[in-house]
Amino acid sequence: MKENEIKHIVQKHYAQIANQGCCCSSCGCDQSSNEQIAKSIGYSDDEISSAPGANLGLGCGNPTAIAKIKEGDTVLDLGSGAGFDCFLSAKKVGNSGRVIGIDFSKDMIEKARQNAQRLNYQNVEFRLGDIEDLPVDDNSIDIIISNCVINLAPDKSKVFAESYRVLKDGGRMFVSDIVLLEDISEEIKTNEALLAGCVGGALLKNDYLKIVKNAGFKVKVLSEDKEISKRQYQGIPLESLKIEAIK
Repeated sequence: MKENEIKHIVQKHYAQIANQGCCCSSCGCDQSSNEQIAKSIGYSDDEISSAPGANLGLGCGNPTAIAKIKEGDTVLDLGSGAGFDCFLSAKKVGNSGRVIGIDFSKDMIEKARQNAQRLNYQNVEFRLGDIEDLPVDDNSIDIIISNCVINLAPDKSKVFAESYRVLKDGGRMFVSDIVLLEDISEEIKTNEALLAGCVGGALLKNDYLKIVKNAGFKVKVLSEDKEISKRQYQGIPLESLKIEAIK
């Protein structure tokens, strides 16, 4: 399947989620409520209640919990959706910092901007863009976060190369993402629902880590959640991998 076809499938799927206000056979999704899903992947009750309407039941971890965000930082969220992780980060950076969310779904960007206005977040902005070609200046970001999004990008090498470009020297990237523990069939890889649901485009764990390292990062594996496969992915051989990548 061509890269532009994959991107079209993903855009269409997440536009639908943005308009429905919940996940539907998407990454990190089952029949539970958005709140229950968020709790299962590491968000607290306080975090969930702090941004009503922004939690769409997406993700495979809580990158804001592992990211070393401090007051005054500039934070970039790759695949910011309705803005949930951006709003959590905004509380950490304070008025002297700022948060930039990037998403290539116009519907998600519009929803995130509406949420920011409704919740009165002044230090957050949302930009329409592709994480393979970030609309962000060189050496301008302190911390990058991403939650179960990079696996959706056809060219993950470009994503990490772009992330390296925009980070300041010593900047850090904190990622929760789905990686494979075994090869999957071509049928799964080309299934539209599984492509949009963070499985079809996922890489084997070692291949994923190699790409991050080849982009120039020093990589630390922070944790691995293999139980997510049973909870949300019908036993497909995968895990939620949490990493810190240092420029």
